[in-house]
Amino acid sequence: MPETRLVAFDLDDTLAPSKSPMNPRMSQLLADLLKVVPVCIISGGQFAQFKMQAIDNLPDAGSTNLDRLHLMPTCGTQYFRFENDEWTQIYAENLTDDEKSRALASVEARAKELGLWESETWGDILEDRGSQITFSALGQSAPVPAKQAWDPTGEKKNRLREAVAGDIPDLEVRSGGSTSVDITRKGIDKAYGMKKLAELTGIPLDDMLFIGDRLDENGNDYPVKALGVRCLAVEDWEDTARLVADLIPKLAAAAV
Repeated sequence: MPETRLVAFDLDDTLAPSKSPMNPRMSQLLADLLKVVPVCIISGGQFAQFKMQAIDNLPDAGSTNLDRLHLMPTCGTQYFRFENDEWTQIYAENLTDDEKSRALASVEARAKELGLWESETWGDILEDRGSQITFSALGQSAPVPAKQAWDPTGEKKNRLREAVAGDIPDLEVRSGGSTSVDITRKGIDKAYGMKKLAELTGIPLDDMLFIGDRLDENGNDYPVKALGVRCLAVEDWEDTARLVADLIPKLAAAAV
């Protein structure tokens, strides 16, 4: 059995409900895990979302280990580390203005054409995240029940992804969270992020464990599985909490 020297997580519906803060139990477990091994969070949201959902909810005890926390927003197209008492961006694979404008135009036109441009929304439908363009069918701030009900099978997102991918073949178009489609530079996805993480930390991919809720072939966690990283699938943060609670003593014992 390979040694687990780093544990990586998706964020939405893995560590926390979609676009919502982590539950106090999950926050404590994450802080406890950081005492044992380095941790990475890699997800489609922006850094501000990582901060609101995860970092700001860590208990005081967890803040002493922030130097062991690796943050990879926008599916690994950005990377942040805690250095000199602040979060510092190490890299960002930003889209050009031309790439952004073509991506935004395509996803809006195709969503309207397919009847997926909703009239009742909560927040922005289209977001320029610098290194990623994100379409959120119900808006960024939609309540979790509405998001869960919008596309439970993923069929709507997949139709939109395929249509947009045909328009902009030079860019990467992926099904994102429960209502979202993400667009980045070609070849830059969570697998890219994990390979960069291995390069920057010196920890081989074989010694990493990834936990996520979208490891199915159409999910945005699937590239990590296809890369050959050991993966555990979960359905929600409660699943993750059970796994982490079981994992911590095993990893602590292995470190002795």
